[in-house]
Amino acid sequence: MKNKGLMLGSMLSVMALSSPVFALDGLTLEAGHTNESTDAYRLAAQFEFASDMWRSDGGALALDGYWDAGYTYWNDLDTQSISLTPMFRLQFGPDNGGVTPFLEAGIGAALFSESNLDDRRDLGSNFQFEDRIGAGLRFASGSELGLRYYHYSNAGIEQPNQGINKAALYYRFAI
Repeated sequence: MKNKGLMLGSMLSVMALSSPVFALDGLTLEAGHTNESTDAYRLAAQFEFASDMWRSDGGALALDGYWDAGYTYWNDLDTQSISLTPMFRLQFGPDNGGVTPFLEAGIGAALFSESNLDDRRDLGSNFQFEDRIGAGLRFASGSELGLRYYHYSNAGIEQPNQGINKAALYYRFAI
């Protein structure tokens, strides 16, 4: 328990001491289901990149992104994780009645409190790469509703490398 508090406290300290460029832009609540037939719940904070990376001439497509720092509780697997992932988002349409569809993807890092998940799956190490793809709708308020698919793996750094997958539904509150 002491290590979990230290991890969470460290993450919050870094976020609190970050420059104003990394102002909090959103909070996400997420519920998902794993390939181990268990549920997972996630709370995350988002920090938008300063500007679009690319925008088409007519403005119909835009590529932007954000940093996502999250905490996940893996129900029935006796573990928790924290993660930090740069996300890249491709938005379609200038603004269709206040709703803009998008696709997103990112690869980041996660730290699990346990590597052996309730004797069901051995991740091999506490450190895992977090691969994520998603799709959703962004509303005029800046809030989002979407679906995501996650894959966690240590990329063979340690053995075994069984990994774990999760599909999730999320809602992002704009701040």
